[in-house]
Amino acid sequence: MAADRRTGSGRTAGGKTGNAKTRAPSLDPVRLHGLTEAPAPEAAGTFEGLRFDGESFDGADLQGSSFLECEFSSVSMTDTGLRGARFLECRAAALYAPVFRAPRATFRDVVLEGSRLGSAELYDNVWNSVHVDGGKLDFVNLRSSRLTDVLFSGCTIEELDLDGVQATRVAFRDCRIGSLNLSGAVLQDVDLRTTGFRSIAHLPGLSGATVDDGQLMMLAPLLAANLGLRVEG
Repeated sequence: MAADRRTGSGRTAGGKTGNAKTRAPSLDPVRLHGLTEAPAPEAAGTFEGLRFDGESFDGADLQGSSFLECEFSSVSMTDTGLRGARFLECRAAALYAPVFRAPRATFRDVVLEGSRLGSAELYDNVWNSVHVDGGKLDFVNLRSSRLTDVLFSGCTIEELDLDGVQATRVAFRDCRIGSLNLSGAVLQDVDLRTTGFRSIAHLPGLSGATVDDGQLMMLAPLLAANLGLRVEG
């Protein structure tokens, strides 16, 4: 199911027509100054004010680590153990990880730019003020996560699992998503306009999202089938 029309709509986050506007994500700028060049850490810890450039974190066990005001540039994180890690006021560009393991992690005031992730294990995450800008992500597992003030822009995501997610003020702008799972999702002010989808699982999970007129037309047959409606000309 594709939905690529770019026109706006007058629907609110709850799907009703009215004057209320869908609230956009509120993102705090990430400004990093005076960073110190550093090698990739070999053990878990707290790391502050560091810049990792071209480093390999592959296979390192960094569970429970805290990264505060850090920058990651062209870093590889394949099979890095990041369970329970915290990324606060961080920027990552051209991050590479065929398998990115960061369940139960916290991302606050984070920018992820132009990155290539294969399987991203991000279930039970907490995201606040996060911008994922560009890049290609194959499978993103955000099950049971809490997302607040999150923007995805210009991304290609083959499979996005939002099962059980609580999402508030989340926007997808000019993205391409293959399959989207919304089972058990609770959405409020989630803006899907300008983003195309191939398929959506569990249509009731769309409650609380905003779509445009073109997307609604594409969704109509699926919504009718979900409600058991028979449409005859």
